[in-house]
Amino acid sequence: MRWTPGGTSGDIEDRRDDSGGGGFGFGGGGGWVVLDDVQHTWEQLLPKQAGKPYRHAKLVLFRDSIDSACGMAQSATGPFYCPVDEKVYLDLSFFQELKDRFGAPGQFAQAYVVAHEIGHHVHEIGHHVQKILGIEQRVSSLQQRDPRERNPMSVRLELQADCLAGVWGHSTEQRNIIDKSDVAAGLHAAAAIGDDRLQRMATGHVNPDSFTHGSSSERVEWFRRGMDQGTVSACDTFNGH
Repeated sequence: MRWTPGGTSGDIEDRRDDSGGGGFGFGGGGGWVVLDDVQHTWEQLLPKQAGKPYRHAKLVLFRDSIDSACGMAQSATGPFYCPVDEKVYLDLSFFQELKDRFGAPGQFAQAYVVAHEIGHHVHEIGHHVQKILGIEQRVSSLQQRDPRERNPMSVRLELQADCLAGVWGHSTEQRNIIDKSDVAAGLHAAAAIGDDRLQRMATGHVNPDSFTHGSSSERVEWFRRGMDQGTVSACDTFNGH
């Protein structure tokens, strides 16, 4: 990846001290520079493709736990987007744990964790785009009216966020700052966190009715679709595959 090193983003709230944490990061390049690129890209794309102005989401860094507008966030939650305050919450100890868990020696482990870090940033900004477009609100009200739709609608929302992450990936490929090995790492990261794989690791069997994010193959398919087509309209997960 050929990121231009940048300073600290104005969109970041560093609240690690609130929970007694020290710093943990990936040097000068990692996800922080990516955050600026993702938001700048959506500033260009959203008015052109969807006729809506983009507003920046804030990235809140914390350790262990923090009180968000969507309730108490803990490291076990993993990175998430809160539509109430339009902030992405990122517990850096989550990535330390990821590094330890997938800890192959040397550069591969570092690259793999950074791919996850970047993947989570871009996926959660996808949820922010859904909020701006009014999709998140419509899905939420449908889930409240019909509890049977809770999991299926959650899957469609998450797969759309994967596809929107791919739309950003398409733009980086056009600008020559991403190569095929980076795409492969992103796809690997998406597949590794599919509901089927997580359930099999945890319990030894898979229950599709309880999926909330989609299977590994679905996540890869929608990410690839966004990557190939580069348009918001390619990411309509609500009207069939």
